[in-house]
Amino acid sequence: MDIFDVLTLIGGLCLFIYGMNVMGDALERRAGSKLSAVIGKLTTNKITGFLTGLGVTAIIQSSSATTVMVVGFVNSGLMTFRQSIGVIMGANIGTTVTAWILSLGGIQSDNIFMQLLKPTSFTPVLALVGIILYMFFKSNKKKDTGLVLLGFAVLMFGMDTMTDAVSGLKEVEGFRQLFVTFKNPIMGVLAGAVLTAVMQSSSASVGILQALTTTGQISYGAAFPIIMGQNIGTCVTAILSSFGTNRNAKRVATAHLCFNLIGTTILMTALYIVKWTVSPAILDMEATHFGIAVSHSVFNVICTVLLLPASSLLEKVVCKLVPEKSDKETKTELDERLLSTPAIALETCRNYATEMGKCAGSALKDSVYVLFDYKSAVAEEIKERESKTDHYEDVIGNYLVKLSAHQLSDKESAEAAMILRVIGDFERVSDHAVNICESAAELRDKEMEFSEGAYEELKTLTNAVSEIFSLTLEAFETRDAQAIKRINPLEEVIDDLKEAMRSRHIKRLQKGGCGLDAGFIWSDLLTNLERVSDHCSNIAGCLAEASENHLNMHDGKFRLSDDNDSFRESYNSYFERYRLPATK
Repeated sequence: MDIFDVLTLIGGLCLFIYGMNVMGDALERRAGSKLSAVIGKLTTNKITGFLTGLGVTAIIQSSSATTVMVVGFVNSGLMTFRQSIGVIMGANIGTTVTAWILSLGGIQSDNIFMQLLKPTSFTPVLALVGIILYMFFKSNKKKDTGLVLLGFAVLMFGMDTMTDAVSGLKEVEGFRQLFVTFKNPIMGVLAGAVLTAVMQSSSASVGILQALTTTGQISYGAAFPIIMGQNIGTCVTAILSSFGTNRNAKRVATAHLCFNLIGTTILMTALYIVKWTVSPAILDMEATHFGIAVSHSVFNVICTVLLLPASSLLEKVVCKLVPEKSDKETKTELDERLLSTPAIALETCRNYATEMGKCAGSALKDSVYVLFDYKSAVAEEIKERESKTDHYEDVIGNYLVKLSAHQLSDKESAEAAMILRVIGDFERVSDHAVNICESAAELRDKEMEFSEGAYEELKTLTNAVSEIFSLTLEAFETRDAQAIKRINPLEEVIDDLKEAMRSRHIKRLQKGGCGLDAGFIWSDLLTNLERVSDHCSNIAGCLAEASENHLNMHDGKFRLSDDNDSFRESYNSYFERYRLPATK
């Protein structure tokens, strides 16, 4: 093996790793929306979590990526630590799919059908299809599908290049002696762990091991410990990802490491016992592509079978290793680790936007309360909630700006724009809640009161405004089309209520039933309450437009058509429900 073989090996390795990254990233984007749906269905059931981890990792071809996502999910509150344990175990088995695909390169047969199964036979066709999809189609989904095929083609080309480059090592005595050393299980585990930690991909290190089997110098006795070590080395990615996260997210990375350490310790002990008592012939046999894939899968399956039933015990051990702090931990609201998977990042944004809406809704509810029974403590809580919604808006808005730098589908772009608009409306609702509270404080400070009839009218209006905001929050959270359609009819009823209450107030002024100063406060209250309903209508429009994958950021308030029977029917129903009491 000369310098040119070494350069070829390096080039093949670079292509292999690059192809794997391109394929994995494209698979994540392509399956992103489905991944978010899967995450949404996770339960505390360890079997469900295990199957989820297995399926997701098999799709995106990377246990490291899955574990990093899980760290982000736990850090952002999308998943509990207990749920994550089963997912991690499933990910370890899911990642073995890559080794099985790579094992096709070791097929040796003159049969034409067997030859067609070799990657060198079908990879050029996949590359051709991939480049056509990527270059000649505008759909992001088709482009991502093209990148998956291209990434796979590059990966397999790199694998084939590495295999050819290392073929000369079979004549190198030092190389043979190196792998004799690796027959020592501890040395083999260390070698596999270090290689995988450096590359941060167990799939890549397994691929290299499979390529080296063509030298004929690697026995199963040397390969088994290296495979065990690779599972430990892959934990480095999750550990690095957990830096700067909350306590539970750190526990996820620790659980991943503990799972692989315990599994390796158990199987290493078993390997020592077997080697020294039985000394089976398989340990001295030459390893093959297929044999490496089988060994990789068997190791991970055995670890999972042993430890999945004991996941509760593993949870307790990890909680002891990473204990709770006595001081209150600051929650990381939106994890930038999730930006590489836009569908999941958007799911996190939606959850926090919903929390923001609930916070604004609480402020609105309390502002209505202080109108009829002013309490200073409640007024302070309203201001605190308004500050909290401001913080939500800053955090979510900045996160969405960072997300926009990533490749988004049309649907994801519309969703991001919609959330950006909605959080602005939620923030304005909390501002109006503060304004309403200040009007209530002014009434108290100036010792003014509205007439009995005015208070009854105000109660009717506040009930309508409370309902439209609750309906809007429900529509945002569930994306229920029927709930969205009910918002604008109620908004129009509130507009009519406001005008009717203005007219009634003028009549009370003329009759001396209400003071002029109180009238100014009355006008401010009507304006703030009516504007809350306007923001609810804005949100309804954003939801309706985002469902069609577009959102015109320059449009004004979106109005669902009132030229239909459904709108008029809803309007009439709300009109009857919120009919103003008769004047006294």
